[in-house]
Amino acid sequence: MGHYDRRYFKGIVSDEERTETQLHMVRAYLEWFREKGLDTWIAHGTLLGWWWNGKRLPWDWDMDTQVSESTLTYLGQHYNQTTHKYRSDDRKTEREYLMDVNPMIVERERGDGMNIIDARWIDTSNGLFIDITGLSETHPDSAPGWWSCKNYHKYQTSDLYPMRETMFEGVVAKVPYAYDKILKEEYQEKALTVTDFEGHKWDTQQLLWIKTPEQAERDRQEEAQRAEERKKQEEEEKNRQEQEEKQV
Repeated sequence: MGHYDRRYFKGIVSDEERTETQLHMVRAYLEWFREKGLDTWIAHGTLLGWWWNGKRLPWDWDMDTQVSESTLTYLGQHYNQTTHKYRSDDRKTEREYLMDVNPMIVERERGDGMNIIDARWIDTSNGLFIDITGLSETHPDSAPGWWSCKNYHKYQTSDLYPMRETMFEGVVAKVPYAYDKILKEEYQEKALTVTDFEGHKWDTQQLLWIKTPEQAERDRQEEAQRAEERKKQEEEEKNRQEQEEKQV
């Protein structure tokens, strides 16, 4: 359940549905922030995916973005618990997203570690989401120019700004100025050179991460098992309803 919001969870999604959901979700997120004139940028594994080919990593369930503390505060004051409708450019996909801001955003230290995610952009159709974390200059007197989130990621002002405008999954996005330095510090140099990872191989011709046959077979078996479990649950629910009707 770690990848879903419980309020909208309807079952584990297929790899195909996850891919489609994340694609539209990040497009909707970036376009909404741009329309509102609010600053945000892609981070962590999402930033790593951008580095390779301007797309999400196909095996990554997590999507991450960051905002400044001032933007985070503004989101909490003006957009918490608001929903936003989205329609794809081809008019074939319609979704609705919830901006969910943690009330503990006022606390900028880690604390007990239960509130390290500051906000989420949630797809209400299945509960998948983008994690949003705010960066704060928590110790401006003793450590000026150092920005951190609640999960111990720290950056200097010169690492972040000026932001670079780029494209991610077909829409305008921003990345930190020293994105290569940030990625090497978080994932080490090998993350930018290893071309065989998580059941995928990097195709230098297509510039895409291609799923290996072995991984495709594992995914097929897992999906078949989930389908069998769903069928069993539906049959059990049907039998339960029939029993209740007989008792009436």
